[in-house]
Amino acid sequence: MKILFISDVYFPRVNGVSTSIETFRDELRKLGHTVHLIAPDYQTTSRDETGIMRVPAKSLPFDPEDRLMSYGWLMKNIDRLRGEQYDIIHIQTPFVAHYWGTKLSRLLGIPCVETYHTFFEEYLYHYVPLVPRNLMRLVAKRFSRHQGNSLDGMVVPSHPMLQVLKGYGVTTHAEVIPTGIKPSSFVAGDRAAFRSKYGIPQDRPVLLFVGRVAHEKNIGFLLKVLDETRKEIPDVLFIIAGEGPARESLQQESAALKLDANIQFIGYLDRSTELNSCYRSADIFVFSSRTETQGLVLLEAMAQGVPVVSTAELGTKDVLKEGQGVWIAREELADFSGKIVRMLGDNQARKDLGEAARVYAHNWSSSMQAERMLTFYRTIVAPEKIESMQLSAQPD
Repeated sequence: MKILFISDVYFPRVNGVSTSIETFRDELRKLGHTVHLIAPDYQTTSRDETGIMRVPAKSLPFDPEDRLMSYGWLMKNIDRLRGEQYDIIHIQTPFVAHYWGTKLSRLLGIPCVETYHTFFEEYLYHYVPLVPRNLMRLVAKRFSRHQGNSLDGMVVPSHPMLQVLKGYGVTTHAEVIPTGIKPSSFVAGDRAAFRSKYGIPQDRPVLLFVGRVAHEKNIGFLLKVLDETRKEIPDVLFIIAGEGPARESLQQESAALKLDANIQFIGYLDRSTELNSCYRSADIFVFSSRTETQGLVLLEAMAQGVPVVSTAELGTKDVLKEGQGVWIAREELADFSGKIVRMLGDNQARKDLGEAARVYAHNWSSSMQAERMLTFYRTIVAPEKIESMQLSAQPD
């Protein structure tokens, strides 16, 4: 099968969408399929640029990490894209990529599907603060319904998110297919070396958050949790690994709470070199996002044998099972910080939960999810084209 991904974001821009695209690209190619990607040009390359078409793009004033692709590029390259004879288009983001994907679908006469990665109802108002929150939620619902119903199929990372979309009035055929964990996520990181590099004593209790440092991640709540936790464990350290538009405000909030001695912002880390060691350096991975459509970082932490304390909201309800690598907490300071304090104080419980986490993470393999994606594609592509592809794949 020949597949065209289109996305408004990709590496070197680090976020969950980039990770999902890379994971599915790699696994689908391993299975013998061709995957091309259209993505913005960041003036620097990713680790593997095979099959990637980079599009001239401008920075966005409200989020300088992201890019707006040049809309005219598509028509200038339409003959090239038509010549590739793709079987299916898979859109990954709802901005320029969505409108390009649906337009190409019509022009080339091939089906188009899209993954709903972002819960916009609980996202947009952070970036358009002057518009009333309820109005932005209404806009987000209508936006998602209109886009969803313009597709031949949708991929949704979790069952709760699927129910949300159905509630919006999205009637397009949809399947729940989460992003899987690559085998590399299970390669043991070096806890001691990471701590040494960042000046962290080997016996200091460490909490960790990995992800985009954005308002919708609810990291401000974790700062308040840290403030409560240090009353019982004064030397506790909270590491925030990632970048994003909320970093400056979180640093200001941290200073206001006098947390400077208990917090460390370390920015983005290279997935292929440092990230596993970062996870492994922690005693507990903490998470409290209300807007995740899946929450892949939770599974990546578990793959390193790191126990988790997290709320279970929206997509993370699908990922998190109490006692299987995680203690699920309410979004209440006493409950969340109390579970952290208990876990840090019980080495055996922490060890047992970490071992359970590693076992549980093996249920989410990337190869299994790629096979499910292919099955989904085959329900969308015309049956006669599938038969033609199967015949051409047979040996002479």
